Amino acid sequence: MATVLVPRPRASWINAKNLLFAGIFLMMAYVLRHNESFMIDRSDPNWDHIESFKWWLLPHAVAGACALLLAPLQFSDRLRRRFAKVHRVVGRIYITGAFVLAPLGVYVQYLEERLGEPRSFTIATAVDATLLISTTAIALFFILKRKIQQHRQWMTRSYAVALVFFEVRLISGLFGLDDTVGATETIVWICVALSIPLADLVLQLQESRARASQGRALI
Repeated sequence: MATVLVPRPRASWINAKNLLFAGIFLMMAYVLRHNESFMIDRSDPNWDHIESFKWWLLPHAVAGACALLLAPLQFSDRLRRRFAKVHRVVGRIYITGAFVLAPLGVYVQYLEERLGEPRSFTIATAVDATLLISTTAIALFFILKRKIQQHRQWMTRSYAVALVFFEVRLISGLFGLDDTVGATETIVWICVALSIPLADLVLQLQESRARASQGRALI
């Protein structure tokens, strides 16, 4: 039986990946409004809270914003094909941002212990930072070796770990647990523990869809 290649239909903008990133951007918008609004309101009492470590927090926040806001561009197949140079530049920004924000985040959390934050939060932050640095470093290693598929897989894991920052604040805010230390600590550990397994689940779903599309293309 002859094999006939059927042209694939043009991809729609409304697909699982775009819906996923739309949800991520909505999560970011909620957190920026609910938790980080002090950045545009000088009268916010949070300024008093961060006064003692604000110059450590600034580079951490800038690096984190660059990494988290630009990272979705790295998962755009269209951008990668049409603007390869932009893809590489954004990738370098993300990797640099991850390597900067992770250790600074641990140090800022350590400084917050002086203001009453528990040591367990610092430990959780250190675990999350270690995962972020290690997954990002592995992704960097694979792209330097020109192993594109493995690079994409580890970038997905790296971004999933980075999103813990937003996930914890979203869950705590929606359930009114912002000021409940024990509950917030539980949420932190759950989000950290599930970050890489959830990333792997997304990768497996993508691979299953790709295999299914290839199967439909062969008659």
